[in-house]
Amino acid sequence: MQTNVAGASRDFQQASGATAFLLILGALVVFLVLAAQFESLIHPFVIMLTVPLAMSGALLALLLSGQSLNIYSQVGLVLLIGLAAKNGILIVEFANQLRDEGKAFRNALIEASVTRLRPILMTAVTTMAGAIPLIISTGPGAESRLVIGTVIMAGLARQRCLRCLSCL
Repeated sequence: MQTNVAGASRDFQQASGATAFLLILGALVVFLVLAAQFESLIHPFVIMLTVPLAMSGALLALLLSGQSLNIYSQVGLVLLIGLAAKNGILIVEFANQLRDEGKAFRNALIEASVTRLRPILMTAVTTMAGAIPLIISTGPGAESRLVIGTVIMAGLARQRCLRCLSCL
């Protein structure tokens, strides 16, 4: 007896083998772009600290909903890396501007967090609202849209909730 994997099963095995590489490569590209933008290695590291929060929320949602880690969820995770980094950029860039004006580090960080909290929450909520049609859609291709919507919704929700609680 001999078994051979073909078709969708073969595609799944090939895609799942590249998952770790894809996520590491996505995070590395974002880190390098941020390092070039800020001309520092510390600022991108601080910004990228929120990415694991978003990723853990997305993976937990996939686990709890019984969905698989497939090519569509991988696309959603790479998208989530960019969205998570974008929000950190807003705070770090504004804090750097305040420090250039002569404010102390702690005061600049608190003011930047308070000032940028509303725009960050608004973009996160609107992105999550945009994921709702992906989650509730039916018809051809609904399975793939459901996975991407779940990853985006849960990842942003977890990141927002933990970041807002840490500010209080």
